[in-house]
Amino acid sequence: MDINSLIIFLAIGALAGWLAGNIMKGKGFGIIGNIVVGIVGAVFGGYIFNYFGIAAGGLIGALITATVGALVLLFIVSLVKRG
Repeated sequence: MDINSLIIFLAIGALAGWLAGNIMKGKGFGIIGNIVVGIVGAVFGGYIFNYFGIAAGGLIGALITATVGALVLLFIVSLVKRG
């Protein structure tokens, strides 16, 4: 992985985490928190999309996948926090 790929990966993770934070709670989690939520969300999103046979390519597809996964992650975290 070269430096450009790493920067793009982190940027997509940060944007996906920020989007998910704004959708679920109405606020972000700071730059580091957004990156972590987005990256973990990207992994969840990849599993979810693969399970349902959905293919999303390109930067927009990666952003959508990461955002959906981050939303699922934040939803699960909110359920655990309540219980």
